[in-house]
Amino acid sequence: MELGLTFPLQRFLKLHPPAYGTDPGCRFCWDLHVIRLQGRRCLLAVHCCSRYAFVRYDVSALDWADLPGLFRQGVLESLAAAGFTRSQISKYLQQAGPPQITRTHGRREVAFLNRAWTDVLALDLCLDPSRHAQPLLDHAVNTRPSRCAGFAGLGTGLERIAQVFSG
Repeated sequence: MELGLTFPLQRFLKLHPPAYGTDPGCRFCWDLHVIRLQGRRCLLAVHCCSRYAFVRYDVSALDWADLPGLFRQGVLESLAAAGFTRSQISKYLQQAGPPQITRTHGRREVAFLNRAWTDVLALDLCLDPSRHAQPLLDHAVNTRPSRCAGFAGLGTGLERIAQVFSG
């Protein structure tokens, strides 16, 4: 699995630019970004192929230090809240392999990440500041019609990630 870090996230984590990814497809590629919601630093993760997105709210310094672990916890909780079974999620993560930190996956993918971020900001009334996981916000963003790099036309991130899981 490739986790592409945006430039702001690289600067925030004080990392040198990572290498480019090698995955020719986008099924196991995610781009990660640091955003602020209600004054708190948060992780925004966007699946490059489907534009499925999730937010981890108010991430601690300790959690930022283990970015692959932070991502894994976020993707597990978000996909489970979206209705995917533990076995479906485990199968996907097993097929994806261990996480590799890379650069973001292209200008189109980053443009769609920015659109997801705009949706998150527009729907921040769904934010629950008492939780790190944000199932209501994730659902609101992922059921909004959008475009993405891996599918033609309008669709929702939730519908498209379901197609990725079935394919």
